[in-house]
Amino acid sequence: MKKFDGKLVLITGAGSGIGRETAKLFAEHNAKVIIADINDEGAEQTRRDIEEKGGWAITKHLDVTDEEAMNQLAAEIHEEFGALDVLINNAGIASAGSFLDTSTDTWRKVIDVNLMGVVHGCHAFLPAMVERGQGGQVVNLSSVAGFFGLPDMPIYVASKFAVQGFSESLRANMAEHGIGVTAICPGIINTPIVAATIMEGDMKSDKARRNAQELYNKRNYTPDKVAKAIVDAVARNQAVRPVSPESWLLYIGKRFIPGLTELAAKNQRKLMDS
Repeated sequence: MKKFDGKLVLITGAGSGIGRETAKLFAEHNAKVIIADINDEGAEQTRRDIEEKGGWAITKHLDVTDEEAMNQLAAEIHEEFGALDVLINNAGIASAGSFLDTSTDTWRKVIDVNLMGVVHGCHAFLPAMVERGQGGQVVNLSSVAGFFGLPDMPIYVASKFAVQGFSESLRANMAEHGIGVTAICPGIINTPIVAATIMEGDMKSDKARRNAQELYNKRNYTPDKVAKAIVDAVARNQAVRPVSPESWLLYIGKRFIPGLTELAAKNQRKLMDS
């Protein structure tokens, strides 16, 4: 896509999974990619993958929960390169466990990364995009959990519902500046997310984690497919983009067949308990 030639794209959480594949794909479309991640080793691997194919990329250490660090990164980038063309708030973590088993510490940790990390990114980078006056695009990674209340993931669901709503509001707010905002809802994607998920209560068992990992492995919907959807959604300035078939099914079902999502929620719990 010539649309992205020379465009400056920053992706948080680009050291693995969806973030890595998205960084690589934008680089293939001749974008200049800034890889931001708390995992320096992972970020460097993404950079090497891009440079091996002749792309341009740099890495930046970033903890998205640290507002000061985000602002400092934005200042450095704006001084050296100017405003971003595309900001992708991808960094996130998952948690699982019945609400009564959840801890407030986990609530704070997940909300800090999944929601406030997105807010910090937008606060830090959007003003320069607006001031430049040439438009741009913000992509926020939501989830099926952004419109479907998974019964044993209340914290994750709350964080992603918030991202979904924030993205809708921000899109309306930024329209007058020619800046698009897209919420991406991947679905069951085979990434390292299960291994890093915070498990509580009954979900903390090895069996629950093993069942979840087996589900993701069998589904084997790869992150490069999400990357393609992200690039396409940015090119089209789509407001919401479900990705996997189950994400599309639940997205449509939520709006037109509400009972379908209730049935899916019940089946999801049975599956995890089996």
